[in-house]
Amino acid sequence: MRESFDCLLAERTKEAETVIGDYIPSGDGYNELLTEAMKYSLVAGGKRLRPVFIMSFFRLYGGNDDTVKPFMAAMEMLHTYSLVHDDLPAIDNDDYRRGRETVHKRYNEAVAILAGDGLLHAAYDTAIKAFSSGDADIIVRALTLFSNKTGIYGMLGGQSVDVFSTGNEVDKDTMEYIYKKKTGALIEGSMMLGALLAGAPKEDVSTIEKIGYNIGMAFQIRDDILDVYGDSDTIGKPVNSDEKNNKKTYLSLLGREKAEQYIDELTGEAKKLLLTVGNDREEREFLLNLFDYMVIRNK
Repeated sequence: MRESFDCLLAERTKEAETVIGDYIPSGDGYNELLTEAMKYSLVAGGKRLRPVFIMSFFRLYGGNDDTVKPFMAAMEMLHTYSLVHDDLPAIDNDDYRRGRETVHKRYNEAVAILAGDGLLHAAYDTAIKAFSSGDADIIVRALTLFSNKTGIYGMLGGQSVDVFSTGNEVDKDTMEYIYKKKTGALIEGSMMLGALLAGAPKEDVSTIEKIGYNIGMAFQIRDDILDVYGDSDTIGKPVNSDEKNNKKTYLSLLGREKAEQYIDELTGEAKKLLLTVGNDREEREFLLNLFDYMVIRNK
């Protein structure tokens, strides 16, 4: 069973890679360095979980056209831009990401800032291409959701609170806000986008947001644990980054045993909710296995 899931996940990841590749911006001669740096960060690998979620929840509701593809690429561009900026010396000052030098180390800080900005703009340029193949009203709703989950009320808002809280005592409510927004918002948004684009009922989309919240929290807490107990060669980036940057995490707040228990609770709730939505049994089974993969992983 696990072997068949691993093969299917590899197929879905490859499918996402192909879609992303189809939308990578090309240079016009004068901006070759910019587009080269954008591509360097975008093709560096990674799990591609967000575009995989978009496609999977689209299929969960019977979606079978190309409407989701611009959003799959756009979400990965948006996510990658956030990582490029997150790695900068002014924030986390990390030298490696996904087993390679970060953009500011490969090029320089100015190029990294511009490459991140380029990916942010390219994300929206790409998402609006969905108008060519989808229902205009649904695409507008999807773009609104995309903006809300990625901007100051979503990922960027969580990132800002995380940065501004570094070095200070952080209570549980603030930490939950950071995790829900910084990590959870893009996972929630990806799941919701897929369902919305396939015509899922409004009530189901709300339930899927809760699923994304639970899995996003569990996923980030696993990241916290890997940052302390993981192997840098396996996870592709330095460990003890949070300690280096004096950041509080759920692991430091709860301790490992309780953090592991919380991951189990969050994952269990996500699975229970997933059983109430969608209509494709095979797709639901894939998602249940994907949830386990996300929270048990070692990288």
